[in-house]
Amino acid sequence: MLTLAMVGLPLVLLIAGMPIFLVLLGTSTVILLFFLDVPPMIIHQQMFGSIGVFALLAVPFFIFAGEIMLRGGVSARLLAWVSSMLGGVRGNLPLTALGTATVFGAISGSTAATVAAVGTITYKPLRNAGYSERFASGMLTSAGAIANIIPPSIAMILYGFATETSIIDLFAAGIIPGFLLAGVFGTYIYIHARRAQIGKGDPMSFARFVAASRDGLWAIGAPAIILGGIYSGIFSPTEAAGVACVYGIFVGMVVYREVNIRELFDIAAHSVYLTAQVFIIIAASGVYSWLLTVTGASAEAVNFISDLQMPAWAILLIINIFLLAVGTVLDTVSAILVLTPLLADVALAVGVNPVHFGLIAILNLTIGTFTPPFGFNIFVAQAVFRVPLSSLYPGLLPFILLAIGALLVITYVPALSLWILQFVG
Repeated sequence: MLTLAMVGLPLVLLIAGMPIFLVLLGTSTVILLFFLDVPPMIIHQQMFGSIGVFALLAVPFFIFAGEIMLRGGVSARLLAWVSSMLGGVRGNLPLTALGTATVFGAISGSTAATVAAVGTITYKPLRNAGYSERFASGMLTSAGAIANIIPPSIAMILYGFATETSIIDLFAAGIIPGFLLAGVFGTYIYIHARRAQIGKGDPMSFARFVAASRDGLWAIGAPAIILGGIYSGIFSPTEAAGVACVYGIFVGMVVYREVNIRELFDIAAHSVYLTAQVFIIIAASGVYSWLLTVTGASAEAVNFISDLQMPAWAILLIINIFLLAVGTVLDTVSAILVLTPLLADVALAVGVNPVHFGLIAILNLTIGTFTPPFGFNIFVAQAVFRVPLSSLYPGLLPFILLAIGALLVITYVPALSLWILQFVG
């Protein structure tokens, strides 16, 4: 009866349309009141204990850094810099958008911020260049998801917190998979441009590259400072997030002068709002995760799968299918905090490295951010591009299939994620 309540009640509440934090909190309250002899005060203790973690300070910092760099002129200069390198390559404009999304993702760590930042300044130029509404919207919505894989990633910070895995190791492990996903998308974009016979851009000019590099030097320096500081040991991921905020304020207000004091407060207020959305889910999931542990549900799930006597590759395939399905209906934050601690134990039981599994889980849920019907990036894209779902959904399909192909490679070739860890430490 207890297991039925812990699994069935959240499903009922989700179907009823309740916010995820109320689903988790409501389920936890019912379990505590009717099935366990535990003082209700434990709810408050677990909620505040869940968010009272130093590593989680990186989340609001990176949210703020992404917001101020979005509105401070960084994304536009990154676009110009990437474009200057691609020159007359077929499909140079969408490839530029993809490259910019990859670099901007290494600054903001947020898929939604990347879709908004890059999409705002590239969607109309793509349409004017002859790319269809379907392709342009689908490509930009998918490209933003690379921010979850390229470090620093908010999803990786949350996974590291939820499973007690090294965040620095996760950051390092995401470099090659992130570029693999970008490379797969880039190959498809190039082939699509050739088939559509869409004209090339202006030939590459060294003078233009130098000018774009000079103008975008401060923008290009952001990921170098953030990642260089982390991997050199100068500061931790949390401290790096704080440095990114200071750097973003300096660049936006002093160097590019595109943000004033009033806009800075607006950015801060919006960042607080986004942070509150994330942290209320973290607090509620902390109670639910604690219940999974004390009731023995986590151990039962691990034992059940272990008793199936299936090889590791089959276990990973089942987890992939499960997380792909979950990602289409549940936001990444909730899925990471509620499901990955349980699934990480299952993966560990069959010999999967926890860092490698972290990349597998995050990429699965990242694909969910641009998979119908409820992928979060889809809603962001609709707000930015104003395109109907009848165009957006078909445009997403090739990128979803390509991302699943990349997921399978990353799942069954662990060296892609783990090879680089020998140089970190």
